[in-house]
Amino acid sequence: MNGETQEMAQQKPALWTKQFVTLTLASFLLFLNLQMLLSTFSMHIKGNLSGEDIHVSLATSMFAVTAIIARLMTGRWIKRWSKDQVLTVGLLIAAASTALASLPSTIMPLLLIRALYGIGFGIGSTVIPTLVSQIIPPKRMGEGIGYFGLSTSLAMSIGPATGMLVMKEFGFTTLATLGAGAVICMFPMLYISGTYLRSRKNKGTQQMPEALAKVEEETANQQEQSSKRSIWRFSNYFPAMLNALLSITYSGLLSFIAVYGEELRLPQVGLFFLFNALTILLVRPIAGKIFDRRGPILVLIPSAIFVTASMLVLSYTTNMGMLIVSALLYGIGFGSIQPTLQAWMLRSASKEEYGDVNGMFYNSTDVGVSIGAILLGVIVTFTSYDMMYRLSSIFMIIFLLAIVWYVWKRKKS
Repeated sequence: MNGETQEMAQQKPALWTKQFVTLTLASFLLFLNLQMLLSTFSMHIKGNLSGEDIHVSLATSMFAVTAIIARLMTGRWIKRWSKDQVLTVGLLIAAASTALASLPSTIMPLLLIRALYGIGFGIGSTVIPTLVSQIIPPKRMGEGIGYFGLSTSLAMSIGPATGMLVMKEFGFTTLATLGAGAVICMFPMLYISGTYLRSRKNKGTQQMPEALAKVEEETANQQEQSSKRSIWRFSNYFPAMLNALLSITYSGLLSFIAVYGEELRLPQVGLFFLFNALTILLVRPIAGKIFDRRGPILVLIPSAIFVTASMLVLSYTTNMGMLIVSALLYGIGFGSIQPTLQAWMLRSASKEEYGDVNGMFYNSTDVGVSIGAILLGVIVTFTSYDMMYRLSSIFMIIFLLAIVWYVWKRKKS
């Protein structure tokens, strides 16, 4: 009996380590900070600064562009300094720029602060997932990324609703302070858990968690090997492209659902994100396990149909019942697609490539959000919010056609 237990333990290595839990919670706080403010900028810009829809789009795209640049540079910075030093600087920038966001009384300074925030967020959202992906057992990559991804998805769902509620009740200044506090809470949590790694340049007598110590030892030896192999392979950029298409639809929710709810006279439009969160909680771990056993296609096709249906229902919404149905459909689709695409990319990568691959994945999210903010903002300017959501479903149809093409290409080869 003991032999069978030991064999099962070997077959299923530990996932829920102290470092995994801590990094997952830290990721939640970082994305909670992002989502609380990102979803309310449309209300702040149009209500407090007398801005227009194009200014809302610019605030979203400015942040996304600098986040992409920061992610591209983070790999180089990690080579020069330790991960904990780079992460500390990134989190400090994110906290400071969040706290300053309520000060500008005109659009231009706010855009500059959002650009600065993108740098801090880009660093944090690259280093943390890289550390996580390096301590997840390879045999449980889909499951591990699925659970870790809950931090992002829950923040994407709870954050907007929380942000809207806080802003309506207490104002944007309180919201910015709360967002900065979420980032500051990450420092003691990461330090106490032992997740923070001290620089190897310091005197080397201190102890560090075994899994992360091994990562730090291997990194220096693997940097040279990883540079010889390009990450721009089909197995990486094809899932990243699909993620960008999905992120375009999410950009429309972040940028415009608050003002869309005001136009429809739905005072509790933030409930969209709450019901979205509930379905994500249910489907994300299940999607990860299906991926580990059956691969990505069985997850992606039905999930893309759910997102398409959600956009169409949202575009015809006239009451809270239809809004909730749209939220549930979107949660099922979005909560299944994102971890599947990320695990797909990581499964085909070597361990030393995890940092670059995670950077590519999150950059594809920001590319989609940036393109969506600008493109959907233009559509809104010339049509309406309901037409904009209707047309955004086209991107998921393209998503489905790309998957069908991939299946056909694989069978043919």
